[in-house]
This record gives sequence, structure tokens and C-alpha cells, in this order.
Amino acid sequence: MKPWSWIPTLYFAQGMPYVIVTSVTVIMFKRLGMSNADIAFYTSGLYFPWVIKPLWSPLVDILKTKRWWIVVMQIIIGAGLGGIALTLQAPLPIRYCLSFMWLLAFSSATHDIAADGFYMLALNKQNQAYFIGIRNTFYRIAIVFGQGILVMSAGILEKLYSEHLPATTAIPKAWSVTFYMLTALFVLLYVYHHRILPHPEQNRGITSPQHTTLRHVIREFGHTFSSFFRKKGILPALLFILFYRFAESQLVKITSPFLLDSPATGGLGLSTTQVGFIYGTIGVIALTLGGIAGGIVISRKGLNSCLWGMTAAMNLPNLVYLYLALVRPDNPPLISGCVAIEQLGYGFGFTSLTYFMMLFCAGKHQTAHYALCTGFMALGMMGPGMLAGWVEEFIGYQNFFIWIIICTIPSFWVTRYIRPFTVPQARGGQQS
Repeated sequence: MKPWSWIPTLYFAQGMPYVIVTSVTVIMFKRLGMSNADIAFYTSGLYFPWVIKPLWSPLVDILKTKRWWIVVMQIIIGAGLGGIALTLQAPLPIRYCLSFMWLLAFSSATHDIAADGFYMLALNKQNQAYFIGIRNTFYRIAIVFGQGILVMSAGILEKLYSEHLPATTAIPKAWSVTFYMLTALFVLLYVYHHRILPHPEQNRGITSPQHTTLRHVIREFGHTFSSFFRKKGILPALLFILFYRFAESQLVKITSPFLLDSPATGGLGLSTTQVGFIYGTIGVIALTLGGIAGGIVISRKGLNSCLWGMTAAMNLPNLVYLYLALVRPDNPPLISGCVAIEQLGYGFGFTSLTYFMMLFCAGKHQTAHYALCTGFMALGMMGPGMLAGWVEEFIGYQNFFIWIIICTIPSFWVTRYIRPFTVPQARGGQQS
């Protein structure tokens, strides 16, 4: 099969469950009446499968084929979405929704492993390079669809059902119907990929001779794991990965509740549809443009030359939320502009972290080492994010955004110590 027939849909399918678990749930749980403390704690905890993803990634290599893992995970994701749709209107919906969200998180993390491995098996080096931008584009389209179109659809249904039903019934029903549509989408993706995905010759799973014994797998995994922690500069590198987004990891869990909450509680009082458009569409477009600009700047000037500027771009635009909390404008275009500024800076600055991880992992075992880096990156998002809601409820929105500005200090601190270690990586790569 031609790559164009499966790469766009595969990476759209990869992005959808991730954005649902990490972002859409924040808005949904807020609309269902969950407190900010509980929202931040439970949705940040859902990062955990991505934190420990490297621990079971070898199993995806040796048990079955990556094609098998892809299609099986997609039908499990569809089942999880269907479970959420069924339980949203049942008693204790949040408890059961969280159970299905954990199923989504683990199956999505496993799907990531299989899809990225399949991409490298099914394409030659030339096509891998050619389609890298295309796969990233469709992953971004999934984020726009999830944070934007999906949330706006739920908001429209909320308004429609509220004309005939009380809010306590209309909101769960609106989100239930939304998740039924997502379930149907993933069933279609499963059927399509089951029929259309190629069968690359190398995709043999347990038939590979070097992977026939469990002892061999454990030994190789142990060597790969230990060699990562023997890398030069591992301590400052890990601190950089963990704390570079220390402020953002907390901010991202509170921005949607802040936009949705009423002015009486310190929020901006926007509707679900408005938040879907502002944060999920305009914000994601700005994030994407920032990422593209960051890649261009790094390619021309190198990481060391622009790292401090990217750190500033990551953190200083957070001031817009303090401005919004202080002024609380009733002006959607102004709010949209502020969100776009923050997301543009985040996209621009985040590029430096991803590029640093690529440089740091260059050499032997680079794929496995990069997976370990992404696990620590997810851990850096999970831990602070779990506490963000409690902090906000204790001090209020205005003081919380002041706290966020204070939390940018660790990002600058770790940047100071990481810069000397990026020079040798950029020149030749670290060998394990």
C-alpha cells in the first residue's frame, strides 16, 4: 500500500486518544462539576502510562507484530471510548469514566510504541524523511479536532439539550453523545487499518532469531537502561527534562477551568463552545506556528545560541493569564489573542527541549534512550500538574497565576546548567 493511504490516518489515530486523555477530560470534568483540585490530580495522573511506557516497549517488539498491536489497540481504544459514553449518564459517572480513561491511556501509550516502530519498518529511509512532516501534521490535526471541534460539538449539544433538560442532565448527555461519535470513528479507523496497513517483511515480532529467549530480552533491556544513566551529563540533563516545563505543567491544568469558571469565582465565564474555539483551535494553531518557528531558528543558529531566548519564550508569555485574571475582560477576541501569545511562546520554547533530547540520545540505543527521555518528560508534567488544582483552590486564580510566574524560575535555573552539555552532543552525539 502507498504510504499516503495509511500514514495520515494512523497518526490521526495516534493523536486523538492522547489529546482526549490529557486535555479534553479537563474540560469535560469541569463541565460535570468536578473541583479544580480533583481535575488536576486525576488528569495529571493519567500521564503515568507515558511515564512508564519504556518499561514495556520491548514487549511490543517481541510479542506479535507491530501491525497487530496497532489494530488491537485501536479497537481497545474504541471500546474505552464506548465505555465512557455509556457511563456518563449512569450513577457515579466520574468514577467509571476515570477507569475507562486509564484503559485509554495505557492502550494509547502502547499504540504510540507500535505506530512509531511500524513507521520505521514499513518505510525506507528516504520515505521516512519525506513523511515525517506529514505524520506530524496529521497528529496536530488530531489535536485541533480533539481540543477544538470535539469540544465545540459538545458545547453545541450542551446548549441544544439545555433547552429541554436541566443542566445536570443536559451536560452529561451532550458529552455522552460526543463520545459515542468518537467510538464510531475509532471503529471505522480499526476496520480501515485492519484492511489497509501493509505487512512489511521485517515486521516479524517473535520470529526474529535474536529475540527468541526471554533471558536475551532482559539482558539487552538491562544494558540499554543502564547505559542511559551512564551518559555524560545525565544529572543536569534529567533536571532539564524534568523542570524545563515546571510552570507549564501546572498552568495547562488550570487554564480551561479558568476560562470556564464564572466571574464570581474569578474565572472568565466562557461557554464550552468558546473554550473549544479559543483554546482548542486558535491556541493549537499558534502552538503549531511556534513549533515551526522554533525549528527554523534552531536549524539556523544552533541550540546553544538560542536556548536562553527559547526558555524566555516558554515562560514569559504566562504573564498574559495574570493579566486576564486581574482584568477579567468580557472580550473574546482579546482573550483569544492572549491565549495565542502564550501558546505561540510555548510552541517556540518547547522545540528546544525536544531537540536537546534528540542530541542527548544520539548514538547507540538512541531510540530506546529517547523513549526514556520522553518518559521523564511525562513525569515532569505529571507530578506538578497533580498538585496544581489544590494550589489554585487554596490561593485563588489571581494568586495562582502569580505562583506560575514564580514557578518559571526552575526553568531558567536548569537551563543555566544544561548549556555546557549540549555542545559536545551537537557536534558529534553521545555514544553509549
